[in-house]
This record gives sequence, C-alpha cells and structure tokens, in this order.
Amino acid sequence: MQIAFELPNDFVALQSVAQVRQEVQFSYAVWLYQHGRVTLARAAELAGLNLYDFMGLCKSNRVAVIDMNRDELLEELNDMGRA
Repeated sequence: MQIAFELPNDFVALQSVAQVRQEVQFSYAVWLYQHGRVTLARAAELAGLNLYDFMGLCKSNRVAVIDMNRDELLEELNDMGRA
C-alpha cells in the first residue's frame, strides 16, 4: 500500500526522498510497536530491519523493548541462573 502526504519543500530539501521515506517507515514501525499495535518482530519487518537492528532503533528512540519492571526482570534472571 502506498500513502501520499504533503511536506513543505524546505523540509524535503534537507534530505533525499528515499531518506524521508525510510525515516517515516522507521518512525511508524516504532510508533506501532510502542503503542502495542504490533509485536516487536512484526514492527521490525515493517521497518525493513532484522530484529536486533530494530531493537537498536527502539533504544535510540527511547522505546522499551523489554516490558517488565525491575523485580520481574530480577526474578527472570534468578530463574535463568537456576536452570
């Protein structure tokens, strides 16, 4: 599917059309993931990235990839140590 929208010429002049397209694609994939609309794997696919690169993109946008609090994480790590 293609979606078209208008951007001011001076904005587009800062980057190539391909760069703008990629940034919009990345931003939308991160937004979808952050708002729980898609899984991490699906968001990575939508962004055209592998899972690890998408996780890095999330980190650079301050979007949590691990959705657990400190106590849950410590419990998970303790359980892993027992195995």
